[in-house]
Order: sequence, then structure tokens, then C-alpha cells
Amino acid sequence: MHEYDKSSKWLIEHHGNALLWLAGIRDLIEWRALPAELVQPRFHPDAFLEARRAGQDKPSAYILEMATYAEPRVADQAVRDASLVYLDRGILPEVLVVILSRKRPRRPARAADLRNEQGWTHLHMTWRTIELWKLPAEELLQAGDVGVIPWVPLCHFDGPPAPIFRRCRERIDHEALPEEHENLLVVSQILAGLRYTDERLFQLFGGREALIESPLLEKLKAEWTRDVARDAAREATHATARKSILVVLKVRFGPKALELGKDLDTIDDSTRLDALTELAAECTSLKQFRSHLHEATEGRKP
Repeated sequence: MHEYDKSSKWLIEHHGNALLWLAGIRDLIEWRALPAELVQPRFHPDAFLEARRAGQDKPSAYILEMATYAEPRVADQAVRDASLVYLDRGILPEVLVVILSRKRPRRPARAADLRNEQGWTHLHMTWRTIELWKLPAEELLQAGDVGVIPWVPLCHFDGPPAPIFRRCRERIDHEALPEEHENLLVVSQILAGLRYTDERLFQLFGGREALIESPLLEKLKAEWTRDVARDAAREATHATARKSILVVLKVRFGPKALELGKDLDTIDDSTRLDALTELAAECTSLKQFRSHLHEATEGRKP
């Protein structure tokens, strides 16, 4: 869901304090978005903020991770995000995960428990998770920050959506900076598409015409295209690695090795696939390989 992730990222970069507001932080004095590309360019959070609250002498670091749905990968990403900041800066950041839609009902992970093979090392990590549809829309509408408005259509409210959309449009028209007015309308419309399909509602945010004419949308489309191409290339590399592993195992241990194909398909991490490729060539039995494979697929328990 690149369109939702990218529009969310723009909103965070320009109004990241609004997300912290949703998480209950109402006493910010200052904040700024920091470069999110930390340590390893293949893995980076959706946003990295630095913000100082009332009573603090120095700012704290916040990682924001947006997820369209409560997918299993979110827990893995939260652990990676916090680890990258720790490696890069030697500090443990506050991690906030925001789930945008409940269309695919699943209980979101709020913790991860990692243990190594021998049990010497144990990492337990928790983070803050917000499910937008559980937040009251009225509370956001009463907030003094126009940056929270694009999230309102995804929040909880009673009655038909049209009056809520009109109030959102009024807030953006009256309070948005001139250079951000159109972008806030476009992002509001894109995010609302997670929950609604009625074109008449989208017209309240400018409709299809606003999307077509939006420089922001053109920029987002270019990013989506690059991301899709990158993801496709990475998946092709992973698919080749999985196939190579099965070929080696089949040559060494016979056709029964092909039964591991489904388990291998669940692994999309290059480092793990490289390790399994080496193991396929060096293991003494299919049982040994299967044991390590199950550790790779079940080692993370959100």
C-alpha cells in the first residue's frame, strides 16, 4: 500500500508533532524531523523525530512506523528501527507504531521477544501502538493543530461521514499554511481512501481534479515507482536464492528436500537466505537444515 505509506510519510515529515499528539504527548516545546536513513540504507523507519517536552533539558528521540494494516512484519520493523537508532546513536528511542486501517482484522503486536539458540541472550522490547479507528475523531477536531486533521476520517465517530469531512475541509481552509493547503487536502483524500469509496466524499477534499493537479501526488508516484521496482528486484533475488537452496538440498538429500519450499518462501531477508545457502552446502543431514530453517522462521515471537 505504497500510496498510503508515502502520503503518511509526507504528513509525518511536515507535522510529526501531530502524531506525537495522538500518542498522548501534549506538552511539546519543540520538535524536528531527522534523516531516517540510519546505518543500513535497506532498513530505515518511516520517520525519525527529535522532540523536547515540558520539563526536559534535552530532546528525546522518537521513531514513527506507519502500517496500513496490523501485519506481522510490523513487529520485526519496530525491533529493527529501535536497534538501528541504538547502533547509530547509542540511545534507545521511543517507538510509536500507528495502524491506519482495520480492514484486515488482526491483533497488532506491541512487543517482541527474541532469544538466541543457546538461550544466553534475550531481548524483550515493547513499544506504543495506536489503532486510529479507536481514537475519537472529535478529540482531533478540537485540537489546535491542523496537522492532525488528515487522520480524522480514519478515526471513530458516529453518524454519516460527510459532516466530518466538511469540518476537516473547513479546518484546512482556515488554518493551513498557503504552501501546505493543497498538500493537506490531497493527503487527507488519499488516507480517507483506506476507509471510504464514495467519490462524493472525496469531492469535499477536492476530488479527482485535485489529485491530478497535485505536485505532491506526482512526487509520491515517482517514489512509489522506485519502491515497486526496488521491491521487485529484491524479491527476484530472494526467489533465486530460495531456488538455489532447494536445488542444493535436492542434490544432496533427494526429492524430500523440496518439501521445505513453503517454509523457505516465508523468508525475505537477504542475510538469513545467505546463511541458509551456506548451511545447505555444509549441513550433514536434511534434519539439521530443517532445524535451522525453523529457527529462522520462528525465532521472532511478537
